Amino acid sequence: MPREGHYINRSNWLRAAVLGANDGIVSISSLLVGVAAAGMASGNVALTGFAGLTAGALSMAAGEYVSVSAQADVEAADLERERIALEEDPDYELEELAEGLESRGVEAKLALTVAAQLTDHDALAAHAREELGMFGLAGQADPLQAAGASALAFAVGGMFPLLAALLAPQGGAVIPIAVVATWALVLLGGCGAKLGGAPMRPAIIRAVTWGAVAMAFTAGVGQLFNVTV
Repeated sequence: MPREGHYINRSNWLRAAVLGANDGIVSISSLLVGVAAAGMASGNVALTGFAGLTAGALSMAAGEYVSVSAQADVEAADLERERIALEEDPDYELEELAEGLESRGVEAKLALTVAAQLTDHDALAAHAREELGMFGLAGQADPLQAAGASALAFAVGGMFPLLAALLAPQGGAVIPIAVVATWALVLLGGCGAKLGGAPMRPAIIRAVTWGAVAMAFTAGVGQLFNVTV
C-alpha cells in the first residue's frame, strides 16, 4: 500500500520562491513593456531592465530579511513570556494546556494526563505548539537565507523578459516581452503547483491573468507618453 504523501512542509520555502519569481517576471516585464510602449530606444530599454532587475532583487532581499527578522523577534518575545509564565505559575499553565487539548476533542481526564506528559517532556515546546501555533522554537527561520532565496528567485524570474527585450528587434520589443513573460508565468504556475501537490490549471490561470493585467496597464501608461528617448 503506497504511503500517503504530504506537501505542507514545503509551503514556506515554496511560497517565498513563487513570490520572488512571480514578482520578478511581472515587475520586469511590466516595466519593460511600459517603457517600450512609450517609444524608448532598445538600448535604453535594456538599461532600464537591468536597473529594475537589480533594484527589485535588492528590494526583495531587504523586505524578506526585515519581515523574517520581525517575525523571529515576535516569536522570541512570545516564547520568553511563556517561559516566565511557566516558571511563575506552572499549575495554571498545566490547566491551560489541558483545556486546550480538551477543546480539540480530548476527554477531560485524558487531556490532563496528556498535558502532564507533554509538560514533563518539554513544557515550553508544548505550550508554543498548543497556544502559539509554533511548530518548533523561534529562530529557525534564517533571515539571510530567506533574503538570498528571494533575491535569487526575483532575478531568475526577471531574466526571462529581460532576455526577450535584449533579443527583440528595434522598436518591436513589446510583443516578444509579453509572450516570453506569459510563458514564464505558465511555467512558474505549473511548477509551483506541481511542487506543492496542487491543481495546475488554477495556478497557471491565476499567474497569467494577473501578469497580463499588469503588463496591459503599464503598456497603456507608456503609450500615453509615446516619446522616443
